[in-house]
Amino acid sequence: MKFTNSLTGLALAAFAVAASAQTVTIRVHHATPASSIYQTELIQPWCDKIAAQSSNRLKCEVYGSMQLGGNASQLFDQVRDGVVDATWTNPGFKPGSFTKTEVFELPFMVKGAEGGSRALWDFIQANAMDEYRGVKVLWVAITDPQLLHFSNKNVTSMAEAANMKVRAPSRYAAKGLAALGMATVQLPSMAITESLSKGVIDGTMMTWSGVPMLKLNEVTKYHLDVPEGQTGFFASATVFAMNPAKYDSLPADLKRVIDANSGPDASAIGGKFFAEKITAYAPIGNTGGGRNVRLSNDEYQRWVKATESVASDWVKEVSAKGANGQKMLEDARALVNKYPR
Repeated sequence: MKFTNSLTGLALAAFAVAASAQTVTIRVHHATPASSIYQTELIQPWCDKIAAQSSNRLKCEVYGSMQLGGNASQLFDQVRDGVVDATWTNPGFKPGSFTKTEVFELPFMVKGAEGGSRALWDFIQANAMDEYRGVKVLWVAITDPQLLHFSNKNVTSMAEAANMKVRAPSRYAAKGLAALGMATVQLPSMAITESLSKGVIDGTMMTWSGVPMLKLNEVTKYHLDVPEGQTGFFASATVFAMNPAKYDSLPADLKRVIDANSGPDASAIGGKFFAEKITAYAPIGNTGGGRNVRLSNDEYQRWVKATESVASDWVKEVSAKGANGQKMLEDARALVNKYPR
């Protein structure tokens, strides 16, 4: 009997060792091309880090361009339903589902990508976790500021921008552009370049990080930004989320690896990636006959004033869903001011 018990104990011990040594594959799905900097310089380095820290027991299989099916608006659902294990995506791809998070996409809201990413993490933890039911948020990242790229017209005032057809990256960016007198157009990012080249739209909002991927510098001549040192027009929020059941199935030591690469510090790393792209890619605007231009300080203040109603619209929308919209707006602004640019 003792001998049998000993064998059973050995078997259980062997099973435990085997379980602790298992290799786990995390399937990551996203909407941008696999060749984009978002996969090669943002997602893949995170995957490389968890692989190194787990002695290669955690590995990613990364699928870009919606290779596993569906469209970008379904990415959170795919993670929630266990169709994929993780995603990096923009909550704005699913309009109306992440209204609280959208406060960070209001006009002239975010000062810098790195600090803004820490602010977004804190804001979600305190105010918006209900929007992420069924997924485990690992880290977030605010993009570098969106600026305006025009194909043929040097726009430097609201009067010159009036009635220009401009692609907006999110619904609150669209509200902001409309408040400035522009006619907004909704297009998937991969359709922007062709639409500009054919004159379907006059311009687009896009981060510097997105310009090389879409080759926007080849179809736009004027790149309008805010005055040096001022808060940018708009930014976009992105989230890296994991299926909770997948996380829960991990051995304790692998959970610790994931945990060590989650949270505010991991979010700041994501934000730093975007912040660095301004320095790296802004010079592209001055090549091939293009020009980087900025609003004057007086005109900038007029644009800020003209878009104030957009924040009020957000407060009303959030409050209509039962939350204290005004307090959340104040919380978000306080967090943005708390962290350095």
